[in-house]
Amino acid sequence: MKRSPVPRSAIRKMAKSARLAGAAAGLALIAGHAGAQTTNPADPFEPFNRGVFRLNEAVDEAVLVPAARAYRAVLPQPVRTGVTNFFNNIGDVWSFANSVMQLRAQNSAQTFMRLNVNTVFGLGGILDVATELGIERHREDFGQTLGRWGVPSGPYILLPVLGPSTVRDTAALLVDLNADGVAAIKPVAARDVSYVLRVVDARAQFLRAGQILGDAALDKYSFTRDIYLQRRQAEVDDGKPRDDDDSGRGR
Repeated sequence: MKRSPVPRSAIRKMAKSARLAGAAAGLALIAGHAGAQTTNPADPFEPFNRGVFRLNEAVDEAVLVPAARAYRAVLPQPVRTGVTNFFNNIGDVWSFANSVMQLRAQNSAQTFMRLNVNTVFGLGGILDVATELGIERHREDFGQTLGRWGVPSGPYILLPVLGPSTVRDTAALLVDLNADGVAAIKPVAARDVSYVLRVVDARAQFLRAGQILGDAALDKYSFTRDIYLQRRQAEVDDGKPRDDDDSGRGR
């Protein structure tokens, strides 16, 4: 029995499909190769971190942003400024301790002066008199102290809710949380309210910045990561250029 020939139109369709499949495979290989080339060596856990990033974005949009907007709508600017100053003054206690551990004499002296001036003349820190007098604030934590003495930062890690960090800073976070002045507030109910108020107040200060970042960044995750790592290294170096013989310290 004689077979009927395959129509030429069918042959052309098959050839076109094969070319499209080959082109798609080629593009996939190129994209995969480009992705491998652009991987940040400081972020080996990027797939996991991106999952946490999506979680944090969802929590931010569902909880923190609405709370921050309500906070701004209910409390006038002078009250919000007083809240910010109060928590900054509490934070200066641990900053002073870390400046001492880092053997930074000038930072220690200025932070000690800030604490005394704002606590005594600023109504417990509600008023930031020290800034008006030109006394600089130095924010220090235990992660910076470890970096100061040569502990490398390790890979970048994105923590659920808490945000950007590194292996070194995550380990130091346990010390920071226990040494936090808010942790000493009694009773427990007042302490918990203080934690929530501080988080909402901090988020309210960056409502506009968060919107601009979301609109401007092509890849918000990568942009946030790179800015964090650069800023964190500058904090460890105290804003000073790195010497060649110290090029590995604190990384």
